[in-house]
Amino acid sequence: MKRKKITIIGAGNVGATCAHWAAAKELGDIVLIDVVEGIPQGKALDLMEAAPVEGFDAIITGTNNYEDTKDSDVVVITAGIARKPGMSRDDLLATNCKIVQSVTEQVVKYSPNAYIIVVTNPLDVMTYVALKTSGFPPNRVFGMSGVLDSARFRTFVALELGISFEDVTAFVMGGHGDDMVPLVRYTYAGGIPIEKLIPAERIAAMVERTRKGGAEIVNYLKTGSAFYAPGASVVQMVEAVLKDKKRILPVAAYLQGEYGYHDIYLGVPAIIGGGGVEKVLEIELTPEEKAALDKSANSVRKLMEVLPQL
Repeated sequence: MKRKKITIIGAGNVGATCAHWAAAKELGDIVLIDVVEGIPQGKALDLMEAAPVEGFDAIITGTNNYEDTKDSDVVVITAGIARKPGMSRDDLLATNCKIVQSVTEQVVKYSPNAYIIVVTNPLDVMTYVALKTSGFPPNRVFGMSGVLDSARFRTFVALELGISFEDVTAFVMGGHGDDMVPLVRYTYAGGIPIEKLIPAERIAAMVERTRKGGAEIVNYLKTGSAFYAPGASVVQMVEAVLKDKKRILPVAAYLQGEYGYHDIYLGVPAIIGGGGVEKVLEIELTPEEKAALDKSANSVRKLMEVLPQL
């Protein structure tokens, strides 16, 4: 069997870090593509020269030509402008919509059987743009949101308790924005509900920090946004598809009646495997949790209303 082929569109910090994690895990050969000449070529060569040291086998190609992406198995879209301090993810809508439309057209042309994972913000809406532009079935177009948001929440819980990061399980639902819904009731430390271990006011603070997790990093960096954790989160999803792992992951999935929502992308737990989004899992929500999810969905809807006709 030949190696799988992964294309990463956008060779900025997120795209290059995604390539790094994917190469280290030997998920396949990687094509890093960008509109800027030299950047993808230089980063790809630099990363490939780490292969003898780290002991991974992957051919990593940097290019400005979409023909080099032909017959990709998975395509990750990171292309777009990044946030600056004071900007919300939603402020990126108009510019990134045009970028995502353009790159998705190229994906369809050269890799008509690929699975598309969208990272570009505002994420839920950009994933919808990719779906409508591609004409692909919804199971093959989904977004990286909840994996990252949940990782942030899990990090804060582990630090609070002074325990291993591996022993915290959690997931975050809703849009990838300030109205996301970290589900405290479904968050565990070593199988123990965190509500049994952490005072309510501390949990509330961690929930709020999770919602503002991206902005916290943007404010530190000043000239860019997070990339290590987003890159790792994307690669966990890529691995689930390429290895048919059937992982239960919170992703931006297309909803067609689940949770009472139609024709919208929203962060929900789903089974991710060789068929992409193989099943959206509907879990029981309290009235308060459902109200929070409704608020998050409404925020996504408002952004969708200002999209150009797709």
